[in-house]
Formats: sequence, structure tokens, C-alpha cells
Amino acid sequence: MTQVRKAVFPVAGLGSRFLPATKAQPKEMLPVVDKPLIQYAVEEAVAAGITDMVFITGRNKRAIEDHFDKAFELEAELEAAHKLELLEVIQNVIPKHINCIFIRQSSPLGLGHAVLCARPVVGEEPFAVLLADDFMDVDTGQKPVLAQMTEEYATHGASLLAVQDVPRANTRQYGIVSASPFADRLEKVSAIVEKPLPENAPSTLAVVGRYVLSGKIFAYLEKLGKGAGGEIQLTDGIAALMKDDPVLAYRYIGTRYDCGSKLGYLKAMFSMGLKHPELGEDFEAYVKESL
Repeated sequence: MTQVRKAVFPVAGLGSRFLPATKAQPKEMLPVVDKPLIQYAVEEAVAAGITDMVFITGRNKRAIEDHFDKAFELEAELEAAHKLELLEVIQNVIPKHINCIFIRQSSPLGLGHAVLCARPVVGEEPFAVLLADDFMDVDTGQKPVLAQMTEEYATHGASLLAVQDVPRANTRQYGIVSASPFADRLEKVSAIVEKPLPENAPSTLAVVGRYVLSGKIFAYLEKLGKGAGGEIQLTDGIAALMKDDPVLAYRYIGTRYDCGSKLGYLKAMFSMGLKHPELGEDFEAYVKESL
């Protein structure tokens, strides 16, 4: 079984729901306590054994590239000021063995198109896709969500979609699958529909922002026309792939915060504030005092 070594991060979106905060910075650089969303996603990929991080970027996304680059001036200033703990923090934003690759998505043609942009780097290998604004939190000692998925891929050799049940009224916000039991926490997908109306949704099992996909999907994405919203939908590519290859839905262990929404972002900030090793106890005391 080919090991999953590459992860794709589609980060070209405008982040319009967070304007004006995202007018001059990428939404993926919004911090949750003291780390940006994109760093949490990259750390999750590193923990899953990924070595090549492929960022699909757009205009005004330079800050992401700078974040994962070496900061010579800042490091020199911190070293001169003997702020060695902070120096170590920024020198270890990403491990030395990790490769960062940046590809510009020239037109905003949707998630499927963003993933297709990674084809020259990924080739025919299996790969992961992580949407940074789907913030995945797990309890201490639990494997991160993507590591759970790459482990399942190593066992079953099939493409995987992270899924969770959502209220039927919210199906129009997600790709929704029809699936039947396959193994523990796994279901075999028989159909997938992008953002169906509640009355048309085949289930309430929604795909969220973690995927492990066969490299075969690129051929299907390349043949697709524009789908829902006038974009090339990753959902449509997965639907085409499953006609020839099995696709599994994985009910991950963990908590997802939709940091593409303001409420989800606040919930993530609250949860991670309580867990923060330096601030957690004081923050919890403040919350109790405020309530």
C-alpha cells in the first residue's frame, strides 16, 4: 500500500464572512489563541506522516508563504534579546524535514479546481486534502483526525471522506452522502450530493474538511464541467470516482469547529483557550467569574 505523503491545502478563498478582518490577511491566518488556523492544519498533517505540504493559493495569500518561511530578521532580534523560548517557537513553526510547495490558483473555480491544481505535484499518489477553516480538535492522547484517516487508508486502501451527522435543516451547507455499514466507524458511500435542500437530502451524513483521496480522482476532475454555484465541485469528482473505485465515509473521533463562520470560530477560540497550557486555568477562572 502506497503511503500518503502529500497533503493539499486549498487556501485561495476570500474569507468574505470575516471582513473587514480578512481584507488584508488570509482567513487561514486568523489565530486561535496564538497559532493561525493553517498552522493547526499543517501540524495535523505532520502528525499523520505527511512530508509534502501543497498550498493552493490566490491573491493576497503571501502571508501564508511567509509564515512557513524562515524569518531572518525576527530570529536575529529575538536571539540578540535573549528571548530564546520565542526563538525556538518560530524556528519550529514547521519541522525541518517538511517540504512546502505553493501553487497559484489563477481563477476562483471552486474546491474541485483547487485540488486539480495540485496534480503536477501529487501525480498518481494518494493524497490528503485539509480545509483549514474546519478546525479539528481531539482529546489529549487521541490521534489527530487525519492520522486516524491515513491509518484507515493503510488498512482498506480506499478513498476516505471525514463525515459527521448534521441537522437536516443544514444539509444545504454540505456535501451529503448515502452510505451503508462497512466496518467500525466506516460506511461505504453509494452516492454523494453537493448542498442538497433538506427535503432532497439522501441522509444527514455530511462531508467535512478532511479527505484522503486516490490520485485517480484528478482524471475525473479534469473532465468535469461546472457544477453547483458555477464551480468545479470536488463532490462531483468523488461521485465520478466511486463508479470505479470504492469510497468510504469515516466517522472521525474528535470535535469539529466551523471556523469559516464567526460562531464556530468563537467556539474554537473558547475551547482552545480552556486547553491552553499557559492560560487555561486563568481563562477558566475568568469564564466562571463572568458567568
